[in-house]
Amino acid sequence: MSTVKSSSANLTLNADGSGNDIKFQSNAVEKASISDAGLFSTTTVTATGVVTGDTVADANTSNVRSGRKNIIINGDMGVAQRGTITSLTTSQYLTCDRWNFNISDAGTWTTTQDTDVPAGQGFSHSLKMDCTTADASVASSSYMRLQYKPESQDLKQARWGTADAQPLVYSFWIKFDNVTGDFCIDVLSLENSNNRVVSQKFTYGSAGVWQKCVFTIPADTGGNTLGVDTGGDTYFQIFLQAGSDLTSGTLQTTWATRDNVNRAVGQSLQAASSTSNNVYLTGCQLEVGTAATDFEYRSYGEQLALCQRYYYQITHTTDRRFGIDGLYSNGSGAGLNAMFTHPVTMRAGPTITLASSMSGTTSFNNDERYLYMYTTGHDTGRVGCELSSGTTTISAEI
Repeated sequence: MSTVKSSSANLTLNADGSGNDIKFQSNAVEKASISDAGLFSTTTVTATGVVTGDTVADANTSNVRSGRKNIIINGDMGVAQRGTITSLTTSQYLTCDRWNFNISDAGTWTTTQDTDVPAGQGFSHSLKMDCTTADASVASSSYMRLQYKPESQDLKQARWGTADAQPLVYSFWIKFDNVTGDFCIDVLSLENSNNRVVSQKFTYGSAGVWQKCVFTIPADTGGNTLGVDTGGDTYFQIFLQAGSDLTSGTLQTTWATRDNVNRAVGQSLQAASSTSNNVYLTGCQLEVGTAATDFEYRSYGEQLALCQRYYYQITHTTDRRFGIDGLYSNGSGAGLNAMFTHPVTMRAGPTITLASSMSGTTSFNNDERYLYMYTTGHDTGRVGCELSSGTTTISAEI
């Protein structure tokens, strides 16, 4: 074995060949190289104790990334706290956590967590959207889209609005029953008074077959910088139906100021046209780079905690009550307070929708760290600060 040593603190190697590469070889076989950009090429390093069987990727191709890479929470649809939702005709968050349903004049839908998934990918669940009332006549203002909104601070690595802006890759698996055609996805940035959009069209050619779609989102150097806060003003959207208000222009495939007529040009797939047109979605990933990598799985416990930052439920029954009960007062105007921490710190002070209150006038404040319950006005008798039936929802959704 030969060893190269330097008597000083630095060792300089010069290469003047093609591409100015320094090449590392074993038995005349190249194992790795350093290019003139100072980056390892996409070759396999097999030296024991360094990297075994893995590829060290050029940072410009982003084919391989380590650590946390998927910006999307619950992309595999494993967490579904809300359960089945029926009679959907207006915008709201769906069965599977973090996924929003953005709709106007596009039929009636039921959403469930399903076990229909693409084969061989490792997924166990998908979001299913079942059209229960069709709307075959697409009005000019009709739209329906599946929408994901991350917190602004979770997009900071994209550095949009600066000279160092990075591209993102949005990939997902989708299946439509009984319908084929072209559909669009777009990214709408309203961050810091931006009003910019970029779109791409995809062709879905085989009804009832899972298809993977990859949208390479170009780096946006021309808009305002992204916020670094808990707001969510960047929308990643899959169009399932689109009227002429969204389709009558020229598809906006590069970043530019939003003009709605350019957002879904070429959309021929209209999912609400028949009650047979079920839609399934899973395997959603958003990452920095120019090429989609393998899906990043998280444990259920980790993913549930990430989802509870935005939403969770407390279900009460007569033998599983929430709060404090059983204290008695002989005075006038007696009250009772109780404080409980959220499972995780929430994105913001949540909106709390109460189930039923057992006694007194019970209300809450909305701190992102804890629930504060209080009840007042008890002259004599039992003083309760308790919920005894139904489901209370705690939401800090964007």
